Amino acid sequence: MKVISGKRMCRVLENHGWTFDHANGSHHIYKRAGNPITISVPVHANRDLGRGIQRAIMRDAGLTDDDL
Repeated sequence: MKVISGKRMCRVLENHGWTFDHANGSHHIYKRAGNPITISVPVHANRDLGRGIQRAIMRDAGLTDDDL
């Protein structure tokens, strides 16, 4: 799995139909119409996401490694 930053994950989510709802501190919250799941992405400057956090975000958003 290619590790990416929180900023990059936000762009990937937006390109796949997720919309920015609000920010809670350094965590950006994304929602999708008709989907009850909310996704929280930690955005700490340009630091890479942890593998577990990235894997959970990708699973919840329905993304694959090719989408990155």
